[in-house]
Amino acid sequence: MNDTAPGVAPAKPKSEGGSGLGRYILVRFLLIIPTVFILVTLVFFLMRVVGDPISASVGGRLTEAQLQERLEDAGYLRPIWVQYFEYVGQTFTGNFGRTVTDNRLISEILLTYGAATLELALYALIVALIIGIPLGMLAAYLRDRWPDAALRIFAILCYATPVFFAGLLLKLTFSVWLGWLPLSGRAGTRVQLALGRIESPTGIYIVDALRTGNPAIIGDVLQHAVLPGLALGLLTAGVFLRLVRTNLIGTLSMDYVEAARSRGVRESRLVRKHAYKPALVPIITIMGLQIALLLGGAILTETTFEWRGLGFQLAQYLGSRDFVAVQGIVALLAVIVAVTNFIVDVVAALVDPRVRY
Repeated sequence: MNDTAPGVAPAKPKSEGGSGLGRYILVRFLLIIPTVFILVTLVFFLMRVVGDPISASVGGRLTEAQLQERLEDAGYLRPIWVQYFEYVGQTFTGNFGRTVTDNRLISEILLTYGAATLELALYALIVALIIGIPLGMLAAYLRDRWPDAALRIFAILCYATPVFFAGLLLKLTFSVWLGWLPLSGRAGTRVQLALGRIESPTGIYIVDALRTGNPAIIGDVLQHAVLPGLALGLLTAGVFLRLVRTNLIGTLSMDYVEAARSRGVRESRLVRKHAYKPALVPIITIMGLQIALLLGGAILTETTFEWRGLGFQLAQYLGSRDFVAVQGIVALLAVIVAVTNFIVDVVAALVDPRVRY
């Protein structure tokens, strides 16, 4: 029975789109806290399995009395649970501790070397998008033919090849044999000195190079970026290629695409105009996971190409058994990954409303 008065239109239910998006963003933001807490906890206890950081790093160079004094000053003689809660409290205030070998703040290391890792990750992401998306579209367009099979094998090789091995092959081919590109580093010595002289450098060499307006400096920075960006970008390009291919084939079988096909629309136009954008939505969703993959791969890439970023420093501290530095940098990277995933989730919700529910 309808209780609405005659002549009065029934009230429309309020749209839940805006509230759904706000609720989704709030929930995703709040999830950052337990995610970071769990990661920091795992890193702390895994590092403590090998013993206290001071004994592991410089214990062999100190007398027993000096070692005990250092342990007492650093608080490592206290119960493990006291150290844990103190470390968690410091982490959530932005204090990731000091290194044992050179007594530097971990946050200072981030500011000094984080820009280099960010720049490398951006290069790799650009390479992955440029290679993965067009080749994924081509594989979907030529599905079940020999080019499709070849591209799928290429995607598997990209993902399965260790990034350091790909880097060594690229260096051997383009630097040693052909001599086209620099062997290592972020820029030549003269260019680094020139970039250091500019006012308020960002630490991202391509940005600082563009600010100089000097084509020679810009070209040198880009030449040094090609091989590291390609080595790390191919790792993610394989994932994007297969993801775009799978989603594009699924989209091409949708009813609205079949309707357009029945009207005589060419297959190439169907791919470009009707199926391309819907197939890219999963790329945005998975991009947050790929950031973690890129940061992990950056450690090996930076070491292979002597790209002095966070990954390179992490490898150096691992070699010197400075587990305080390792613990702080890994925890810091965990925070970066968690925040990046939050941003990607929000972008995905804005692009595809289905993600919110």
